Amino acid sequence: MVVGAFPIAKLLYLGVRQLGKPVANRIKAGARRSEFFKNYVCLPPAQLYHWIEMRTKMRIMGFRGSTIKPLNEEAAAELGAELLGEAIIFLIGGGCMVLEYSRQATNSRRKEEELAQTITSLQTHLGELALATETLDAQIREVNRLLLSLPAAPSAK
Repeated sequence: MVVGAFPIAKLLYLGVRQLGKPVANRIKAGARRSEFFKNYVCLPPAQLYHWIEMRTKMRIMGFRGSTIKPLNEEAAAELGAELLGEAIIFLIGGGCMVLEYSRQATNSRRKEEELAQTITSLQTHLGELALATETLDAQIREVNRLLLSLPAAPSAK
């Protein structure tokens, strides 16, 4: 994360990440206490995670057709709360990454616009200098023509 000119932004992102862990822990504690949250938010992902994990382990060990027993409610609630907490921390970290990317993209876009404006200004200035050079060249040719058209001065003998 390159912040450069704005170290306060880096401190802010670090603060958000550090606050994410206690917030996740409080949500996990609330999930353990609430029956609705436990039954409909924590248990289904925990059982799915357990099923996928056990099925993968069984296939690695060579047991193909064995059935997998679901976790008991207490273990599933604990695993679901842990998964929820990790998901919250992951989302906070992902949000910080998205914000940093958009900030960097905005800075890059601003620098490109400034560069394009500078190039346009230089091209305009170059055009003005070319026009001034042509004008001066025309004036020099006119002066040379006038000098050549003057009669020659008599030589003093």
